[in-house]
Amino acid sequence: MAEIKNSQPPLLEARSISKSFGGVQALSDVSLVLRHGEVLGLVGDNGAGKSTLIKCLSGVLAPDQGTILIDGREVQIDSPQRARAYGIETVYQGLALVDTLNVTENLFLNREKTSRIPILGRLGWLDKKGMEKDSLEVLDRLGIQIPSVRRDVVYLSGGQRQSIAIGRAIAWGRHIVFMDEPAAALGVEQAQHVVELIATLSRREVGVIFISHNMRHVLQVCTRVMVLLHGRKVAEVSAAEVSERDLVDLITGARGGNRQ
Repeated sequence: MAEIKNSQPPLLEARSISKSFGGVQALSDVSLVLRHGEVLGLVGDNGAGKSTLIKCLSGVLAPDQGTILIDGREVQIDSPQRARAYGIETVYQGLALVDTLNVTENLFLNREKTSRIPILGRLGWLDKKGMEKDSLEVLDRLGIQIPSVRRDVVYLSGGQRQSIAIGRAIAWGRHIVFMDEPAAALGVEQAQHVVELIATLSRREVGVIFISHNMRHVLQVCTRVMVLLHGRKVAEVSAAEVSERDLVDLITGARGGNRQ
């Protein structure tokens, strides 16, 4: 895993994020720090606020209060498009792939390259060969095996589809990638490949926030683990110093939290 450079300002810092929905307080005064090349585990029971926090940090939801900083600079992330402009990508369990488009078209969805020939580019013609070439390079670099980048994703396996979603995040996520249960619907071998892709991101100095209910995966790939309970941060621990049982106890509230 990439060495964390503590001399740098945090890649991402969230301070006192709160969010409510009507009378339900989904998040209350939650803060976190993510550094370059770090994989931060975010765990908690259903309804703990994990996905809500990620949505606040990725521009899907507007927090009621709180501050977000990237590379030490305060920013306003008021839409997913703004998040992407800061190099933030999110991989959801639902994948967000378009079944009727092929692999290349999904990798470049909403980021299509137009023709390098000026007149064709002005007319909006796509550089399909260029995008296919870039797609092959991304998949090869990540060790993702796909029969053809021209194949519609509807015909791919669950593991291949998830790899495409992660590959897209890696291709465009220059700084930060959020992963919300990326391996939840996959088999053992496919899920392990997702974990290996997360390690690849870390080696490229990308910061990752990894949400998972699989404590073995969390401890395998994460540097630190942050625990949410009823919308509050109750613990932040070194992954090297806790067991799966410890994390389960923190998630359920059976054990008091330790902050670092």
